[in-house]
Parts: sequence; structure tokens; C-alpha cells
Amino acid sequence: QVQLVESGGGLVQAGGSLRLSCAASGRGGSAYAMGWFRQAPGKEREFVAAITRSGGSTRYADSVKGRFTISRDNAKNTVPLQMNSLKPEDTAVYYCAAKYTASSSTIYTSIEAYESWGQGIQVTVSS
Repeated sequence: QVQLVESGGGLVQAGGSLRLSCAASGRGGSAYAMGWFRQAPGKEREFVAAITRSGGSTRYADSVKGRFTISRDNAKNTVPLQMNSLKPEDTAVYYCAAKYTASSSTIYTSIEAYESWGQGIQVTVSS
């Protein structure tokens, strides 16, 4: 199983940017499809963005499309999430997730698909 650690969160004003990063360690770091999810206070955890094992395809929630960009560096086993034009409604704890897969082209968007999770990192956007 892979261990995941998020970094880069914090407080930013509306309209600003943050870059989260997820560092994966352990066995077979590049053999995982990756995703970012978030959970706001009083709400359920929701899908934000996902990327295939190869990095060739990505998918985004409608609420972040055009503002967030997910990528991966398989040599460094990191998965950044660039967040631009942030809004107060983006305030949440952000989680990195990994799914071990033999497929290089499948994207996973459901929480249930992922078996490894980071501890989460707070992102707060002030108005």
C-alpha cells in the first residue's frame, strides 16, 4: 500500500491561488491512479479532480473546471493540484487518494474506488 502526504494548504484571499502537492511513498508509486477530493464543514466528501496512472487523461468536477489543474510527476511520485481563481466555497479539507490499478488509462472519480488516503490539508479562502 502507498502512503500519501499532502502539503501546500493554507489561507488565501478570494481570487488567489494555491498549489497543493501529494507525495506518495511506498511500493509502486507510479502504479496508481490518483485523485483529489475535498470535504467542507457539515458536508460530505466530494470529488475534485483525478488523473490516470499514465498522466495522459484528467477529469474535474464541474465546480472547479477551468480553475484547477491536476498533474503528476511519476519520477518524483508527486501529484500537484494547482488551484487558481479560488472562491470562498472552495474552503475545505483537501484529500489526496490513490488507487492501485493495472490500467494506464482509467480515471476513477468515486470515493469508493480509492483504497489509500492522505490525512488531509486545510484550504481556507477568505472573501
